[in-house]
Amino acid sequence: MAQFGQVLAEIGEFGRFQVQILILVSVPSFLFSFFVFGQVFMVLDEAHHCSAAWVQNHTLNLSAAEQLALSVPLDVAGQPESCLMFRPPPADASLEDILSHRFNETQPCEAGWDYPEGRPPSLLNEFNLVCDRKQLKQTSQSVFMAGFLAGAIIFGPLSDRIGRRACILLQLLLIAIVGLATAFVPSFELYMAFRFAVAIAIAGCLLTTVALISEWVGPSWRTRTVAVIQAMAALGQMVLAGLAYGVPNWRFLQIAVSAPTFLLFFYFWLLPESARWLLIRGKTEEAKQLVMKAASVNKRKLSPELLSQLVPEEQACKGNALDLFKHPHLLKVTLILTCVWFVDSLVYYGLSFQVGEFGLDIYLTQLIFGVVEVPARLLSIFMMERLGRKWSQSGTLIVGGVMCIIIAFIPSDQPVVVTVLAVVGKFAMAASFTISYVYTAELFPTIIRQTGMGLVNIFSRIGGILTPLILLLEVYHESIPMLIYGCTTIVAGVLCVLLPETRGQSLRDTIQDLDQQPYRGRTACCF
Repeated sequence: MAQFGQVLAEIGEFGRFQVQILILVSVPSFLFSFFVFGQVFMVLDEAHHCSAAWVQNHTLNLSAAEQLALSVPLDVAGQPESCLMFRPPPADASLEDILSHRFNETQPCEAGWDYPEGRPPSLLNEFNLVCDRKQLKQTSQSVFMAGFLAGAIIFGPLSDRIGRRACILLQLLLIAIVGLATAFVPSFELYMAFRFAVAIAIAGCLLTTVALISEWVGPSWRTRTVAVIQAMAALGQMVLAGLAYGVPNWRFLQIAVSAPTFLLFFYFWLLPESARWLLIRGKTEEAKQLVMKAASVNKRKLSPELLSQLVPEEQACKGNALDLFKHPHLLKVTLILTCVWFVDSLVYYGLSFQVGEFGLDIYLTQLIFGVVEVPARLLSIFMMERLGRKWSQSGTLIVGGVMCIIIAFIPSDQPVVVTVLAVVGKFAMAASFTISYVYTAELFPTIIRQTGMGLVNIFSRIGGILTPLILLLEVYHESIPMLIYGCTTIVAGVLCVLLPETRGQSLRDTIQDLDQQPYRGRTACCF
């Protein structure tokens, strides 16, 4: 009786077959960056003032400037107020009274807004996301992140039920159809509903693709493949900067980011199922066919004896979520990792969603953010091997937090300084996210690893939901969001010091192993 691990070692833990799968699952990750960060380019701030229909009466014979002076007051900088207008005069008011500004009481805009710059249609100027509707910009991002949470809950079990391949095909179809339909919505409320649906599919697809590639590669390659997939997402952010610059109309941009997903229809023929999943579901013959195909593509020989002995792996025992809180060591690990994943998402998306607030050109800043993520994701592997998991995790979190706190005290008239600090912070948080995936998988025992990963992932999504809402606190003081991001991240980084080091140590399979084989304080470098 042979287990899949033995067969995988014989056909190759990372050969041409696995490279093909990695390429296939990396393409969606590349495209999904457009959906996650695309909205920041669709709601760019622009000048606006109240629209006053009464003053446009042609009998007054006034120029546009004179109409504006009669209908909208000036702010302290001498510019037209964005959210206030003069109260319309009574119907019997004389022309002399109107022109002499006798009616100077102000009120909020009542007939919409005018946008004098004449920019292409955007979510902001088409759906009037200004003044009392301004908070809808951040609310919609929270709705999108809530879709991420729902997607993890919905598609996790569904992937185990219908298979990795079928789930990915369903998710890509949903993303393509709903993403394209978003470009034609008549209201912002419907836009948010469609974004929520797309986020559900994206979150599910990210989890399913990682599961698929992880089940086809050997243990030593799983960390590297996850880092490559995340690096492809960073490349997507870089391309998004140029795409958004070239397509300023938000509806055309939405079409441009959604249409390529339809091109992935050929996955129906190319994307293989997970042989491990087939074995678990009792589909042994289908699993053997895929294994033989993988051996052929990798140009490796598979002994017929070993193939004939291939059977599903038996699971002697299982854990449940309560075990995470019963064992003292697991309780400490769970609470700390919950904090780590929460701030990973909170600060990573906090910096990403503020790409237009650092003072420099938003397209250039987005390009830089994407560029720094690629080495951050890949170098995190080197950091974990050289410095160990614990100090890499702690160090990247603390660096990211310190950058956020410094940004909070830098004047807004220093955009270059603020952007440099934000780039360093984004680098640190991107690396921290990759380290978290590896470190968390090594800290939880095998029988409860997926349960633990699922729990911390939920808190990561909660952090993403809260990120845009925290940005709303800047109405009280512009430094509040960055101070919150910085302080919480530093606290999580300090807490990581309490975790054991796992570099160079074998994975624990059961909860009893934690007592019988405690983690050593120091380990050898494992290059």
